[in-house]
Amino acid sequence: MRFSLGCSLGYDVKVPTPFVFNVELAKLASQTIVSETLTLSPDCATERWTMPETGNRYIRITAPPGRFTLDYQAEVDLMPALEDPDAVTEVAAADIPLPTLVHLYPSRYCQSDKLQRLANRTFGAEQPGYARVTAICNWIHDNVDYVGGVSDELTSAFDTATERAGVCRDFAHLAISFCRALGIPARYVSAYAWRLDPPDFHAVIEAYLQGPNGPGWYLCDPTRKAAADGLARIGVARDAAEVAFASPFGAVDYDKPEVWIRALGPEQVEPPTTLAIRAE
Repeated sequence: MRFSLGCSLGYDVKVPTPFVFNVELAKLASQTIVSETLTLSPDCATERWTMPETGNRYIRITAPPGRFTLDYQAEVDLMPALEDPDAVTEVAAADIPLPTLVHLYPSRYCQSDKLQRLANRTFGAEQPGYARVTAICNWIHDNVDYVGGVSDELTSAFDTATERAGVCRDFAHLAISFCRALGIPARYVSAYAWRLDPPDFHAVIEAYLQGPNGPGWYLCDPTRKAAADGLARIGVARDAAEVAFASPFGAVDYDKPEVWIRALGPEQVEPPTTLAIRAE
């Protein structure tokens, strides 16, 4: 299915300030970038880097003092693979590829070690595999209130488990932590999300599981606020610290980001939530 999407970011810069942006679509097999444009005003020299392991695309610029804006627009074809969830199981620790093991360890915002007892007590008896990841996401949706303004850049998964409130970033960190505590590699995903209301950069997760065609990453959204077949991925990482949409290295004033995504052509029926969505 084809989508048009983009974002507009605006800043008032006091002194020459380096920025790192991660707003361009990741280059992945399951999403084909049809076209895209990036406009900086004023125009600045850019350094670009694409992570070969993930397809994350980073841009570094130094903005001059004054008004600075970034506008990104793209069209993308999303082609998620839908699989029988009962055929998606877990991968034994001995079989997890070594580069993937990093997504099994605790990280800055995902203290899986601190949440291991709660994870085992709550989800230990669930059917291993996609069913257990779904149970984790269902529990978070049912037990954590989606409330803006109650968390900040210091809020961790342990905080969210205690306070039982947060936004998509917090929901994702908690789901990742529970998965890792149970021996399931999991990673954070930033995305443009179709049908998210109000539109914004969205956070979901991917869990590394064994599917009928081999092991791979499977998408899950513990907020249940966006269409599962309309998640256009920007970046994947251990947690949100590594895929912030903008990282200014200096004091700046900023506008509220404008983010949008819409379907082009006839809308297809959203996949039933009973299907496992493979991200690769």
